Amino acid sequence: SKKIEEGQEYIRQAEKSLKTSLLKWRPDYEVAADEYNKAATAFRIAKAYDQCKDCFQKAADCHKQGRSWFHAAKCYEQIILILKETNNLIQIEEYANRACKLYQQHGSPESAASALDKAAKCMEGAHPDVALRLYQHAMEVVMIEDSTRQAAEYASKVSRIMVKLGMYDQAADAIRREIGLNQQTESYQAIGRLAVALVLVQLGRGDYVAAEKAFKEWGNCCDVQEVQTLEMLLQAYDDEDPETAQRALASPFIRHMDVEYSKLARDLPLPKGVSTAPKATVIENATASYKSPNAGNPSPSAGEAPSAAPAAPDDDDYEEGGLR
Repeated sequence: SKKIEEGQEYIRQAEKSLKTSLLKWRPDYEVAADEYNKAATAFRIAKAYDQCKDCFQKAADCHKQGRSWFHAAKCYEQIILILKETNNLIQIEEYANRACKLYQQHGSPESAASALDKAAKCMEGAHPDVALRLYQHAMEVVMIEDSTRQAAEYASKVSRIMVKLGMYDQAADAIRREIGLNQQTESYQAIGRLAVALVLVQLGRGDYVAAEKAFKEWGNCCDVQEVQTLEMLLQAYDDEDPETAQRALASPFIRHMDVEYSKLARDLPLPKGVSTAPKATVIENATASYKSPNAGNPSPSAGEAPSAAPAAPDDDDYEEGGLR
């Protein structure tokens, strides 16, 4: 097509500018990079993606030869877009890390983190494990520059992907780190929500004690509704009361948390429950004989002697509501 021919002509011009002669001792990397960029654009319009990617790679190489780190990184970001368009996601991490390194060499940590962030978004759906690594890298990059607020944003993404992947031990540590970053920026409302998230994650780990500890430590940052819900939830787990736990987990603000946490709340194993009899009627070490709940006779007091043997339940007991 016309665009293919146009791209090939740009390549010829680029190659020409890289040649040396008696009067031209050094390759003109800047001109070559510009021609390769033009060629890449032409191939992209023609949907010749392999040739497009190759030209962006050559443009990046020329920029690096000219120590133009920023423009080389931009070329790598263009390659990432091509990989996304062609659904060739497996190479995205490599080019994102290359772009990040070049941006850092140029002294642009924000651009470095942004490149990783954009690449991670491409990977989050199909390869959340790769997205996790990219977000962690982005957080490290901005932490070097003491950009605490931005680090908290990346920390949030790290925590949520860990929950999505069922990495609850690591997620608990990540949320605590996120809380620490929000403390530095005095984002107390965010800390309140993270306290709820941490309680849910600890319950997901099956560690009720750690969940209670998280609430005691950070509950003072929660709003009234969050406090009431967490108190109800933790009490339900302490009492082995699945119905109350389910009501607490169905709280509107939990359902409207980030999707990873709302799914975690939905899938949390509920407490198994204990005897349905009220606690007040349970007599410790009681040895009284069994009495059908449908029988009219009052239960013997704790001081009375037990019958010789418990009576076997008859069919009516099951039909009228089951054994107690």
